[in-house]
Amino acid sequence: MSARRRGVGASTRSLALVAALALIAAGATWSAAAVARAAAPPAKATLEALFTPGDPIDAQLVALIDGAKREVLVQAFSFTSRKIAKALVAAHARGVRVEVIADRAQTLELAGSVVPGLARDGVPVWLDGNFISAHNKVLVVDAESPSATVVTGSYNFTSAAQYRNAENVLIVRNDPPLAAQYRANLLALRARAERFAP
Repeated sequence: MSARRRGVGASTRSLALVAALALIAAGATWSAAAVARAAAPPAKATLEALFTPGDPIDAQLVALIDGAKREVLVQAFSFTSRKIAKALVAAHARGVRVEVIADRAQTLELAGSVVPGLARDGVPVWLDGNFISAHNKVLVVDAESPSATVVTGSYNFTSAAQYRNAENVLIVRNDPPLAAQYRANLLALRARAERFAP
């Protein structure tokens, strides 16, 4: 299966603007955060959809981590991929700020979880036990740069997701406003999570 990639065109931006104006005209009251969520993506933003079985999502995630210049933030539910964990440890070792927020139960109970190993290797890890499931699967790379990238979708960072499940990810590149929203949400969740010391 091949990846699907496209730029975000003027028609998409126009539709977002029309929808926002219609809601305002209808008397909707918005918070600043809600308005930010409705903002059109930058003209240079690109979207890439990947699917398993078929697409090498794990290799794409490793390439994004390997290319990070400043920061890689991760939200994980199930995390058993040694390949992705190794890329995170390498990024941390070369001075990139790497932080992981992982579901508490999955980290402590899932055989093969790589999260304890990340913490042992010096990567800052927080465990989120504030919900039935901390079910986010997100990667935010260099959120404060023009090339800011967000990865999200159903794909857990596991071999099962890569080789045995039907999964998807959407990679949004060159979209700092979107990356800022994901980064802010991640940091808000981190503030309520527990620092993990294996």
